[in-house]
Amino acid sequence: QVHLVESGGGLAQPGGSLRLSCAASGFTVSTNTMSWARQAPGKGLEWVSVIYRDGSITYYADSVKGRFTISRDNAKNTVYLQMNSLKPEDTALYYCARGGRGSSVRGQGTQVTVSS
Repeated sequence: QVHLVESGGGLAQPGGSLRLSCAASGFTVSTNTMSWARQAPGKGLEWVSVIYRDGSITYYADSVKGRFTISRDNAKNTVYLQMNSLKPEDTALYYCARGGRGSSVRGQGTQVTVSS
């Protein structure tokens, strides 16, 4: 059974950093495209970042380019999202997904709040 568990969210100050983790079970992240998406209150789902199956190609939304980095640890079967230079507009519920943009196979999410 496919299972995705996000962690690492919390409260951060503007300019601060957080690292989100997504522990996968029931499948192998190294053979799948994996994504991070977020949903802010009252807004639709925004696909933030994607790491493609071979790991050599990544995608970032313009809103996070240069600040966020997606990576994975195949030994731990875990995908990460390193978030630097956080802004209040990064406040959202962050989801990990199996697959690319539009995937419906997601975890329950981890809340990120950026506020002073």
